[in-house]
Amino acid sequence: MKNKYGPLGRWSLRGLAVTKLYQAAKDEKTIHARSMRLLRSWLSPQQRVEFDTKGYFDVTGCDTGKRYRIRRGTSANVNEIDEHGRLGTGQCFVPLGGLAQGDVMLAQKLALETDEKRALSVANSFPGPIGWRLLDSRSSEGRSSRVRLYPS
Repeated sequence: MKNKYGPLGRWSLRGLAVTKLYQAAKDEKTIHARSMRLLRSWLSPQQRVEFDTKGYFDVTGCDTGKRYRIRRGTSANVNEIDEHGRLGTGQCFVPLGGLAQGDVMLAQKLALETDEKRALSVANSFPGPIGWRLLDSRSSEGRSSRVRLYPS
């Protein structure tokens, strides 16, 4: 009768499964994993869904009512959002210390939701994403086969 478990046999497959399970449990205890669990526990259900599917979540500032998008990262990961949902000016502010990614994002969320003006007073602003529009050079600058990109 042929061995249906292949050349490794049943016990080797069990050993491999136990090893993978042990590694997964070990990975859950890392600083990064713990910080992401803490962040997720502070997110609203809607923010959690956004974060899990898109890699970011939106918060509302407590003082101005502006919306901000916090993306995965530890710096230069916060942008204002306009009324049409487009990304605007970026804000870079991080807590002191070499914190894990989830801890930094949680600090940014709490700062914007509880003391927006103070958080923005220490933040460094940077321009939001540049929108590019195509300008067909044949229509405005003579006959050419090139298409130029201009910031909008």
